[in-house]
Amino acid sequence: MFKDIVLAVTPSEICEHAADKAFAFAQRFDAKLTIVHVTGTAQGWGQMRFLEASGDTERIRQNIEEYYAEKLQGVPDYTIKVVAGVPHNEILRIARKVNADLIIMGPHTKDYAEKRSKMWGMAGSTLERVSQKARCPVMIVTRDAPYGEQRFKTILVATDFSKQAECAVGYSGQLARQYKADLIVFHVLGESDVSQSEMAARSDAAKERMGTEFEGLLRGLEGVTYEAWEGKPAMEVLKMARLKKADLIMMAHHSTEKDPEKAFLGSTVAQVALNAVCPTMSINRQFDLRCGMMYDQSGDVVEKEEAEAPA
Repeated sequence: MFKDIVLAVTPSEICEHAADKAFAFAQRFDAKLTIVHVTGTAQGWGQMRFLEASGDTERIRQNIEEYYAEKLQGVPDYTIKVVAGVPHNEILRIARKVNADLIIMGPHTKDYAEKRSKMWGMAGSTLERVSQKARCPVMIVTRDAPYGEQRFKTILVATDFSKQAECAVGYSGQLARQYKADLIVFHVLGESDVSQSEMAARSDAAKERMGTEFEGLLRGLEGVTYEAWEGKPAMEVLKMARLKKADLIMMAHHSTEKDPEKAFLGSTVAQVALNAVCPTMSINRQFDLRCGMMYDQSGDVVEKEEAEAPA
């Protein structure tokens, strides 16, 4: 399913879960894996006790290979790139160069374990910038998951009816077809002082609108449901994910804020990703899966014609 994966990492416990996910996908899908470390500014880029001067990249590369040696034994095609520069610029540049179809990242901050809910007050964080500007989906992994590929049984996709969110819904539909997963399309209504009956009517209208607007993207999929709640977007997405036991949260990363620094502050994607119990995937433009193997609900490989849902 994924063919060219970029793992942006510092070899430390902070990024361990993201690294495990990347290794598992690379093994499962026989994908090319590019491990990227940028020897840039330390703030917002995690702890790496052996961070060296910009010219000593080969020794850092060897340290990374040694750190992940055991897990890399199961990855037949991998490259480790250590470059000097601004982290988000270099990650995006390398992802474009290798034509990545997935970027995987961890929290990338030394204070994550203690301050995961507050760290997004830092303007221009690496993860924020990458997820907003990447041409391919970005998966953010901050919690432990069973080693090996985690098959997605329930996917939650949030929509605000923007063009970017439509791309997220379309991509989540492709993933749901690939994994034969249930798909929950969710819209959060803004908080207001209207009556309970009026809010219920707005919720019904939002669900009807989702069913109409996304019918073409999700046609033929079984197990699609539409939900709409009132509240603060990040909090409600997290509540819905826990309630439905989602294996993956899909969101669009975009902003109407013209000031690029303000746009990076406290985004809903960041708030969800840093507090979700499952991986969060961000997408901001049209992107199609590079489908290879396909699976039934048990995870067994099936023929493409058999796996595709009827039109």
